[in-house]
Amino acid sequence: MDLSIVDLSPVPAGGTAADAYANTVTAAEQAERLGYSRFWVAEHHGMGDHLAGTTPEVLLGRLAGATDSIRLGTGAVLLNHYSPYKVAEAFGTLDGLAPGRIDAGLGRANGSPASDRALGTDRRVENPDEDHEERIRAVVNHLYDAFPDDHPYADLTVPRSGAAPPVPWVLGSSPASAAIAGKLGARFCFAAFIRPGFAERAFAAYREQFEPAELGDGPDEPYGMVAVNAVAGETDAAAARRRAPAEATFKRMQRGVVGTIPSVEESIAELGGVPEPTPATLDPDEWPRAISGSPETIEGLLEQLADRIGADEVMIQHTVPDHEDSLASHALLAEAVGLEGVGSEGDGLVDIDR
Repeated sequence: MDLSIVDLSPVPAGGTAADAYANTVTAAEQAERLGYSRFWVAEHHGMGDHLAGTTPEVLLGRLAGATDSIRLGTGAVLLNHYSPYKVAEAFGTLDGLAPGRIDAGLGRANGSPASDRALGTDRRVENPDEDHEERIRAVVNHLYDAFPDDHPYADLTVPRSGAAPPVPWVLGSSPASAAIAGKLGARFCFAAFIRPGFAERAFAAYREQFEPAELGDGPDEPYGMVAVNAVAGETDAAAARRRAPAEATFKRMQRGVVGTIPSVEESIAELGGVPEPTPATLDPDEWPRAISGSPETIEGLLEQLADRIGADEVMIQHTVPDHEDSLASHALLAEAVGLEGVGSEGDGLVDIDR
């Protein structure tokens, strides 16, 4: 199984954005050693005290210099906020910094009214799906120099490394975004950690709409990845304890508290106890918002979810406030699916009492 990571750059308790970015760099370096396929970074706005991942195109420049082989990408650039040409220039620059290993993950999302106003984003687009499709198409045309000769932008260029151009991915958490990916003949990544209940419908819509396209050197057949919130521990019980912050964070979001990640101890107190371990076998209609387990258990869970929708790859997103716990979980996940990385001393150490 190909396994990848998306990192949100959470600000650690008592720390700063500098600490968050340093942790993201360390996580990317470890992911490369362990044999993960991709390392993506996210874009969130208006929560800088808690989530420092606001400008993935900047952070990826730092990661390009810290890694050598792992694919780097955005999960995602929120295209509704920006000019497609400027986004394409950013990806072209990243390609120059990490030739042939950039993923152009393109998505959309509205933040708070204040953050959208500050970004100059129109929240009342008449045809949002059509607008999103046009923006994606424009980014890819810029990246691949694919505008017709008579197009007003035909003479515009973006930086290039001379290696393979950035690979476009359409990211989303709904069947609508999946259908756009299919129409464009692009690779698709579904955010199951946001809307797990839509995963099967989204992949069905993607396949139904898929048409091979020359745009952006797309795949000949549907190619999809599913992003899940998953953590691993030495035992199922230890992993369930490590999953507590994910469960507590979701409860906070339901109360309108967004962006904060409580510690394991705070989470257990808020939840009224340690979460039950994720069962090794899920019911056919069961898709938990977060899963956990020992290497043996988590391998089976990831396979069940990927097989259910026919995903070609799996991406890990998790809500783990302690950086060392985060690295330990990533090491155990790599062990679980048999990634063939270089490894290094300390990568697999886990404190099961955390």
